[in-house]
Amino acid sequence: MTATPAPGAPASLVDELLALALATAGEAAALVAAGAAGAADDVQSKTTAVDVVTAVDKASERLVVDRLLGARPDDGVLGEEGASRTGTSGVRWVVDPIDGTVNFLYGLGSYAVCIAAEVDGVVEVGVVADVPTGETFAAVRGGGAWVLRDGVRTELRCSAPVDLEHTLVATGFAYDRDIRARQGRVLARVLPEVRDVRRWGSAAVEICLAAAGRVDAYFQLDLKPWDHLAADLVAAEAGLQVEVLTGFGAGDPLVLAAAPTVAGPFLDLVRSAHEQEG
Repeated sequence: MTATPAPGAPASLVDELLALALATAGEAAALVAAGAAGAADDVQSKTTAVDVVTAVDKASERLVVDRLLGARPDDGVLGEEGASRTGTSGVRWVVDPIDGTVNFLYGLGSYAVCIAAEVDGVVEVGVVADVPTGETFAAVRGGGAWVLRDGVRTELRCSAPVDLEHTLVATGFAYDRDIRARQGRVLARVLPEVRDVRRWGSAAVEICLAAAGRVDAYFQLDLKPWDHLAADLVAAEAGLQVEVLTGFGAGDPLVLAAAPTVAGPFLDLVRSAHEQEG
């Protein structure tokens, strides 16, 4: 594929970043899949007792960082499990070695390797490899979004619900106790106004499912860059309106992605629910 990047990022560079991200995500996804049977063998807590990291998370991040910097040693990296490097090339990789670690730990069916490539602060490439399904979602800024499965590439286009009543929504919850309680109250206000709510347990997967039209909208507080940047690009290139909003206090930012036919009313609904429960 020949990329059509935003001004300032040469097409040859974006093509190189895309190829490297796809190859690296595929290798990391294979590592994660191979480690699934022993997921519970080495588990530690991070920010709270329910925010966990496994030995496979750490191994996946090491592999990803080694592959990316082995190919491009002057790049920067930001990873969930501690990888941090400024770099000098203008390119920064934002990496989540397993988005959905609790699902991975319990053997549930949604967890993903996420790799975003920024050029001068702009996300130009996003790759989300959903390990259990074998689907890899990918996007290039200005070049569209697609999903790869069993060697078949399918272009992504979001859904077009006619109103909120026909909008199927995905969401998730933070690890912080107080933020989770607030999210529960917000959800109680949103649920009666939409078709229904689904939860997969991986923010990146849920955003990509919206890009594929399998849900119509997504929202969640308290995401980190590695949780959503790659998937945000997939969603935007599939036609969703994507917003990363602040001003909601603890748990900022609020990440929202919605089909354009309902994006305005959905944003108003979610914003109002948070303000009422803030």
